[in-house]
Amino acid sequence: MNVMRERRLRGAIPTQREVARILGVKESAVSKWERGVSKPRADKLPMLAKLYGCTIEELLASESEAQTQ
Repeated sequence: MNVMRERRLRGAIPTQREVARILGVKESAVSKWERGVSKPRADKLPMLAKLYGCTIEELLASESEAQTQ
């Protein structure tokens, strides 16, 4: 499971709607990031890492890499 989705489901971060509002993106973009369909733009990574309580590297790791960490 994607680190973003995992942390959100554990209640560690806001809803997709809140994340989208904070970052100024569509909710569908946050959904795609969580599902691994797409990656966020580089300018969004520092705020995403802060919101999700992880590193930028963790955000960008593929699911197979994330599972081994």
